[in-house]
Amino acid sequence: MSYEVIALLMFATMMLMLLTGQRVFGAIGFVASAAALLLWGDGGSEMAFSAAMKLMKWYPLLTLPLFIYMGYIFSESGIADDLYQMFHVWFGGLKGGLAIGTIGLMVVISAMNGLSVAGMAIGATIALPELLRRGYDKIMVTGVIQAGSSLGILVPPSVVLVLYGMIARQPVGQLWLAGVFPGLLMASLFIVYIAVRCRLQPHLGPALPAAERDVSFAHKLALLRAGVLPFLIFFAMTGLFIMGVTSLVESSAVGATAATLAALIKGRLTRAVMLETLRKTLGISCMFMWIILAALCFGAVFDGLGAVKAIEGFFIDRLGLGPWQILIMMQLSYILMGMFLDDTAMLVIVAPLYVPLVGVLGFDLIWYGVLYTITCQIAYMTPPFGYNLFLMRAMAPPEVTLGDIYRSIIPFVIVMVFGLALVTAFPQIALWLPQTVYAR
Repeated sequence: MSYEVIALLMFATMMLMLLTGQRVFGAIGFVASAAALLLWGDGGSEMAFSAAMKLMKWYPLLTLPLFIYMGYIFSESGIADDLYQMFHVWFGGLKGGLAIGTIGLMVVISAMNGLSVAGMAIGATIALPELLRRGYDKIMVTGVIQAGSSLGILVPPSVVLVLYGMIARQPVGQLWLAGVFPGLLMASLFIVYIAVRCRLQPHLGPALPAAERDVSFAHKLALLRAGVLPFLIFFAMTGLFIMGVTSLVESSAVGATAATLAALIKGRLTRAVMLETLRKTLGISCMFMWIILAALCFGAVFDGLGAVKAIEGFFIDRLGLGPWQILIMMQLSYILMGMFLDDTAMLVIVAPLYVPLVGVLGFDLIWYGVLYTITCQIAYMTPPFGYNLFLMRAMAPPEVTLGDIYRSIIPFVIVMVFGLALVTAFPQIALWLPQTVYAR
């Protein structure tokens, strides 16, 4: 049996297991381990062992639980509520102002957590009921929260970029810095769209009544002080890293410690908050570690098969495609898979094939990590089974139907495709900051 047929059988078996509802790490790890044992006998077990040792020795992995912990401390202690209250008062006077404030909230939550599910949970439970109560169009605001929460996998500390860095063997610090300007660009495009549309159709996002906006300047400053605390923690953490005072792992420790002290100073660090934060942090961290371990094992088997060379020869020699044509095909395949799988599943399934091919084609792997992540954002919101669509359906009130959710994402997907095109056409949007910082 040729290696190409073996690789195809591995993919088919893994996809079949995923379609039956098996956990991602279980399906990928089982196929990789079984293939290794069948192909190389008892010696194949060393592949999984080597992958495990590689994972345990990867020092930047320590950032994963620390940043997840930081995000959950902010969420569980109610500091995220303070943020939304700040945006509510300061932006409520604009047409669509609360929706714009919600995008701002999503950016901050993303910068505190690195997961889209955290932004989705906070947006759906805090922002969505308030926006609906204020007369905002349900279809528009549903799209706002879905689009805003997708920033969690792009804005640092992005957990998805940590996974990509591990699999592609690229420095996480550079990947996070590469995500800063594309993330801010995407958020800015969302804000421009909301502002323009609400100006043309004011009924979609009415301004707050004057009576509700008539609060003293002292009260506004008090809200600003309460809401600005997470900003200060984030900028102190990233600032120390960019200036070279702390390493990546040390910066994550600074952020986690500062978030804990902020909750303590506000009198919200209760036993229940700490237990819930630790429980969620442990659950999410263990899930990602199992996924990385399975992905490394799967990638080792593929390297041993020489499947990467086979794929490279198929695209370049047989089909005669150019580098940019191959890159676009890969991005389209991510969007197609995103209709059925989440971002981590997509990454561990195709990264062992795509990442080496991207390097061979002469593209920068840091830049490609950002492209992959933006494409995942789009895939998150693509019917029929986009990840964010079903998260929103589970959290939204009854008056928001699945049809509303599907319609809500159309303009935001168009905006995101435009943003992806900009980063693709102008790689320096992603590469300027890491190149500047690491050149020092």
